[in-house]
Amino acid sequence: MIKTIIRKGAYFDSVSLMQVAKKLNALDGVIDSAVVMATKENKGIIRASGLLTAEILKAADNDLAIAVNARTICAAEAALKAAEELLDKKPASSGGSDRKAAGLEDALKTLAGANLAVISVAGRFAGALAAQCLENGLNVMLFSDNVPVETEVALKREGVKRGLLVMGPDCGTAIINGAPIAFANSVRRGNIGIVAASGTGLQEVSALISNEGAGISQAIGTGSRDVKIEVGAITLLEGLRMLAADPATEVLVIVSKPPHPSILKKITAEIGKIRKPVVAVFLGGEIKEKIKGDFYPAKTLEEAAYKAVCLAKGWKPAKAREIIYDMNLKAGELAKTEAAKKKKARCLRGLFSGGTFVSEAQVILPELIGEVRSNAPLDKKFGLRDSMKLSGHAVIDLGEDEFTVGRPHPMIDFTLRSKMIVSEAAKPEVSVLLLDLVLGYGSNLRPLEDITPPITEAFLRNRELSIIASVTGTETDPQTRSKVVKGLEAAGVLVMPSNAGACRLAGEIIRLSGSKARGAGLRS
Repeated sequence: MIKTIIRKGAYFDSVSLMQVAKKLNALDGVIDSAVVMATKENKGIIRASGLLTAEILKAADNDLAIAVNARTICAAEAALKAAEELLDKKPASSGGSDRKAAGLEDALKTLAGANLAVISVAGRFAGALAAQCLENGLNVMLFSDNVPVETEVALKREGVKRGLLVMGPDCGTAIINGAPIAFANSVRRGNIGIVAASGTGLQEVSALISNEGAGISQAIGTGSRDVKIEVGAITLLEGLRMLAADPATEVLVIVSKPPHPSILKKITAEIGKIRKPVVAVFLGGEIKEKIKGDFYPAKTLEEAAYKAVCLAKGWKPAKAREIIYDMNLKAGELAKTEAAKKKKARCLRGLFSGGTFVSEAQVILPELIGEVRSNAPLDKKFGLRDSMKLSGHAVIDLGEDEFTVGRPHPMIDFTLRSKMIVSEAAKPEVSVLLLDLVLGYGSNLRPLEDITPPITEAFLRNRELSIIASVTGTETDPQTRSKVVKGLEAAGVLVMPSNAGACRLAGEIIRLSGSKARGAGLRS
């Protein structure tokens, strides 16, 4: 039973809508819901989720669409009423400092000396607002997506002319002057600067650096589209120049998926000009050109973080291998113990909230277990036909549009992943589940309460199951990393210090299980 409400001309930011959708999906009788602005892009995604109605098709870009699929008419009507009440509810005041500005001009008067604007409005309006911010001397972080690529290029070129950064569109993470913005972690201040075309990658690298006792000077997000040929890495290159000139930054780190070859040449040329150590990880790609100066390539986010720590502390970068080697020894022993419990070789399923972790898994796992399929494949020939019908070894990004329309991001709302943890564990061919848990500002504040029940149910359904996880975060994050790690371990999860470590452990368990099964076959 699908019921819909359209609110004409009612704009709400994406964060508010995600919070409402999360609460709707938790109501009794609700199967699924979507709470979105009725843009062309969102209509296309809603169609794929089965919630598209005639009312939504007729709605305009600046209309709000609320769709609920419930088991009964009463449940659907109750959910729609709840959605309207949540949207109409005024936030509680925390004093006189949270006055809502009437516009950009009013905001600048209220916050004299502000130099950064975070923009989260519908994509069709984001470009004009960002241009206004640049004209007023503000650096820009564009959280908004669905911004035309030509608008992105124009904004970034204007930013370069004015000596201002344009982070985004679709930039979800940054740490500027010690302040975590959007999805980011509470990390130590220090002498390592990061430029990242990946939000989750930035979080993982910055958290690992902080957990090893080093710190971050600045962490600049670029938006994933920045390194594509259409944009030309404008923000990444400008970020490198700014960090190279920053006295507080002594080591630079680049985090990205593989750029277009012509863009990679621009990046390597810029690296060659920098007179500070530079560490770079291009997940699934590599730099073949020889670069002058202190340049240190890394294969994984983990390796990039540890090399940066070594350089920041005045150690030889090769020491990073020792840190990783020690973790591999621990993983090897754990893998032997887990593999011994399994009667036959089975499959691995990775259910990730961070898209970059899916890429990192595809870098590590094939060397251990062979072909791995994904809904976000590094190589298109390994793409999944249906992300809800997994077969063989597979890793999926639950943050892809196919899963997130009208729903909160999986870092916030664990509902869909919780269902998949139980359903995948119940499949007889599944032996290992691989998970990530991303802490920090903007993420789920009750991760243990939400993730433990499905994990407990998964173990009940599959007695031979191994669940491997990494926890991206720090002790000073709102959720407290050690508390989350201990809670997961108490539930039976094997927790590794990094996503790369978790991938290696999961792959090694599958590899050893396969060797054991083949050995048993030979003996028989």
